[in-house]
Amino acid sequence: MQIDIQTKGFELTEALRRHIIRRLGFRLSISDQPVQRVNLHLMDENGPRGGKDKRCRIRIILARVADVVVEDTQVDLYLAIDRAIDRAGRSLNRRLERQRDWRQTSKSASACPLPQTDAVTVQTSLAL
Repeated sequence: MQIDIQTKGFELTEALRRHIIRRLGFRLSISDQPVQRVNLHLMDENGPRGGKDKRCRIRIILARVADVVVEDTQVDLYLAIDRAIDRAGRSLNRRLERQRDWRQTSKSASACPLPQTDAVTVQTSLAL
């Protein structure tokens, strides 16, 4: 899994980078579909003014499945990261479950033969 972390408004510390990688590893390791790439954008909207402005935006990219995009904003950056990763993991699992259900439904539908009926011939004529 390739992880791309980008920041805006502050520098990425080694402790923050380790925290993100550890949390993503825990949350995304439970999916049976390998994650190709994770894009994580961290922003401090208001800068030194403070407030609820620490934003974490996550985009999970998988093969043959639509991307999962989640965003969370909190006062604390670590809390925004944790909540966004948890929500992204839940969204990913729901999406994969829907895909499995759809595949099972389509397989079972193709396995059920259509009932045999007598052939009916329909002829139409056009009067000119």
